[in-house]
Amino acid sequence: MTTGTLTRADLTEAVFQAVGLSRTDSAQMVEDMLEEVCGALARGETVKLSSFGTFAVRQKSQRMGRNPKTGDEVPIAPRRVLVFRPSHVLKATINGQEHNGSEGPGSED
Repeated sequence: MTTGTLTRADLTEAVFQAVGLSRTDSAQMVEDMLEEVCGALARGETVKLSSFGTFAVRQKSQRMGRNPKTGDEVPIAPRRVLVFRPSHVLKATINGQEHNGSEGPGSED
């Protein structure tokens, strides 16, 4: 993982190293997991991965936007967008802090 980007191949190799499955089985496991997550999001379901975060699909309504080049107002069609909310554990990890494990009321991750 020297590219600075985590790829499917990197995930497959990590599963191979950690679990000890064959590379083919590891690749299939990664593909199945990603397919399940994508399918759930396409159905409008929320995907919550404990200690990582929550993926959800939000519906955005039509609105007026502005073409920055011409200044003309143009309608922006309604669409669904993917949003990600990182867990407190992930936020702490990214910031180099230890997570204390005491998540208060209303905590979602």
